[in-house]
Amino acid sequence: MSDTIYIIICILLSVTVLIGISLMSKVKTAVAGNLISALSVFSGIVITLIHHGIVAIWSVYLFILVGILIGTFLAVRVKMIQMPQLVALLNGIGGMASALVGFLSLLGLGVVKGEYPAFESTTSMLAIIVGLVTFSGSMVAAGKLHKLLPQKPVILKNHAAILNISLVVLIGVVLVSAFSMDSSYWVLFAVIASIVVSSFFGYAFAIRVGGADMPITISLLNSLSGVAGAIVGMAVNELLLVSVGGIVGASGLLLTQIMCRAMNRSLVDILTGKTSLSKTDIINKEEAVTDQLQDETDNNIANEDGIEELYEVKNVAEILKSAKRAIIVPGYGMALAQAQHLVRQLADKLEANGTEVKYAIHPVAGRMPGHMNVLLAEADVPYEQLYEMDTVNDQFAETDIVIVIGANDVINPSARDAKDTPIYGMPVLNVDQAKEIFICNFDLAPGYAGVENPLYKRGRGIHLLLGDAKDSLNEIITKLD
Repeated sequence: MSDTIYIIICILLSVTVLIGISLMSKVKTAVAGNLISALSVFSGIVITLIHHGIVAIWSVYLFILVGILIGTFLAVRVKMIQMPQLVALLNGIGGMASALVGFLSLLGLGVVKGEYPAFESTTSMLAIIVGLVTFSGSMVAAGKLHKLLPQKPVILKNHAAILNISLVVLIGVVLVSAFSMDSSYWVLFAVIASIVVSSFFGYAFAIRVGGADMPITISLLNSLSGVAGAIVGMAVNELLLVSVGGIVGASGLLLTQIMCRAMNRSLVDILTGKTSLSKTDIINKEEAVTDQLQDETDNNIANEDGIEELYEVKNVAEILKSAKRAIIVPGYGMALAQAQHLVRQLADKLEANGTEVKYAIHPVAGRMPGHMNVLLAEADVPYEQLYEMDTVNDQFAETDIVIVIGANDVINPSARDAKDTPIYGMPVLNVDQAKEIFICNFDLAPGYAGVENPLYKRGRGIHLLLGDAKDSLNEIITKLD
């Protein structure tokens, strides 16, 4: 295969990968987009084997088979609720693969050529550094998501100084790689230093991120895995690897920025652990917000003469059956309880009573981008009923009932009212504006951000169904019979 034909094929495969990613941005076409991207990557592997004349090397197919078996095992055994930690794990594996190729590139330069050209040695070392930062950071993220590590940020002593010093050392290693690697001793020093420092750096930046910000962290690590692949592609002069790695890196970074905007937070604040709660004065802030919510409720039920009417306590079944409009708000608790099929059953019951049902999806609901969409799609929820936050937020005030399943931070009105808390300024779903709110949460504990939800204490119009989400949903469904 000539170089020209190879370049043309690389361009075409890169375009099909982009088309696949574009299709994955829409729920209806996500499956097709995923398939197109996967086939494009597979085709890239085949083309690479042919172009470099290594089709006859049998060990390549042995390792491909091992990879297929492992991937199949994970696809069969890993539950949908465990997908976020699996994605984090796969990001880490991608980073480690790039680091290994970078190391082998340095080894090949020294053993085969006996020299270390500045460009090849620098890109190889950068691939090792970025790859290992991705690997160690992803392992921490997976550990947090799987509850093997603390969900809250872990702040080490002199944490910022540690990160800054680590960065300086890593920059020094890159400079050594570019200008001073004239012997195997320098190579050994640079490799050891990069492995130790970059692995620690990945751990140090990921461990201080709170559980609520893991969706953004996973997206960033996904971007870093693509960047590592693109860099190592430069080191080994592999055009397709540079192209696809750049696409993954850019798309991951764009998604990270979109999610930061959706949460009204800066990436720096997230990575430095500033979005997690400090306990100082939080009780007073929460009490103030609770009082404000209660006052708003009292004002809403006052008549035109300013005389408060007696609050009519309706039967729960009557509220559910008489509702004309309902919005369901899924959260991570729904994923934990695997209650998405009961949610669909509840929606069917409501629709049978003539209720219009919509689903409100917060951008960071769950533990990774699109987590709620995937779970609801698993239960065959119609795509047309899924509404993003910006589209549905103004409709809560006109909604008869809202049913929350395992969501906390994304419906917390403190984000609008309680200054100096981690979630202040974060866009949330306007659930508190609805007439009747059913909250099916496991308990009344604060969410991952650590801010208690004053909505639970409002009293009027709030129906708390605590415990397992499946039991709570079954209770509601029974009321509709």
